[in-house]
Amino acid sequence: MPRSVEQWWRHRQYVTGTPVPSPVGRFRDAWAPFTVLVEQFRPERNHDLVLSQIPPAADVYLVWVCSVGHEFVATPTEQRARPGRSRSSRSWCPVCSTPSLLPAVSKWPRVSPPPASEAGEGRGMPFRRPPEPQRSRSHLETRSADSVRPGEAFYSDRAPRATSALEGRFRALLGERLDVDLSTTAVRVRTPFFGHQEVWPDIIVPEFAVAIELDTVGRNGDEHVGRRERTDRRKDHLLAEVGWHVVRVRVRPLRALGPHDLVVAGVSHSAVEQLIDRIGEIRGDLLVAAYRRRSPLQRVGGAP
Repeated sequence: MPRSVEQWWRHRQYVTGTPVPSPVGRFRDAWAPFTVLVEQFRPERNHDLVLSQIPPAADVYLVWVCSVGHEFVATPTEQRARPGRSRSSRSWCPVCSTPSLLPAVSKWPRVSPPPASEAGEGRGMPFRRPPEPQRSRSHLETRSADSVRPGEAFYSDRAPRATSALEGRFRALLGERLDVDLSTTAVRVRTPFFGHQEVWPDIIVPEFAVAIELDTVGRNGDEHVGRRERTDRRKDHLLAEVGWHVVRVRVRPLRALGPHDLVVAGVSHSAVEQLIDRIGEIRGDLLVAAYRRRSPLQRVGGAP
């Protein structure tokens, strides 16, 4: 029977009598033909092991993330046996390859939680609230920087649209954990920034007056370094002038710029939890706790 990756690794340590039963690169050649699986594997979700340390026939449950962002659990054998001759990134994901599993978010209605008797209170039955549909930008009220006060967040039509899939995934993961308004796109500042008295952080959380920037080196390795790093520092300074804190989630090999920055391996559930903890350090854990969403695994009216 397959084991969790932690249990499997501890068993291998016991059997071999060594702290590292299989060094990095030992099974690299065996995994080389499965390039899509190499891209889907996330060390931070698998006990910090890399795929080349795990035999392709290992009887172990591993966490995988497809290019769309679906996270699922499967053994190496199950992954290598996925149907689809094209071997595209979607054919290797059980959610993408099964239309009935894809959520139609736009069709889910707003509903109120059922009474305690229907939710199963006292019977240990969890209640899962259908997610509320996201508002389209076309339905948001556009405002200009001249109509708001310094330090106020607003929706600006000048703000560039998100072009990074990682940013979209990070925003979605944050929205799953915090019941906050993520629709604003700009913050009014006192000093003009490239000719405008507004800045456009990647993610804005008005409830905490915290701006979140997701920084990567980009495909060409030249993003957020050199001159662009100086621009980032200037934007952070302008936000600080109007009472905002900036948390930059910097993906390695980038280094931290400010006192609140996080350096992470990539976009993941763990990175989002670190971000929420950092916001708690800035604004207070009690305040942040008031905006935390109830996990679907938590029981109604009681502890997890």
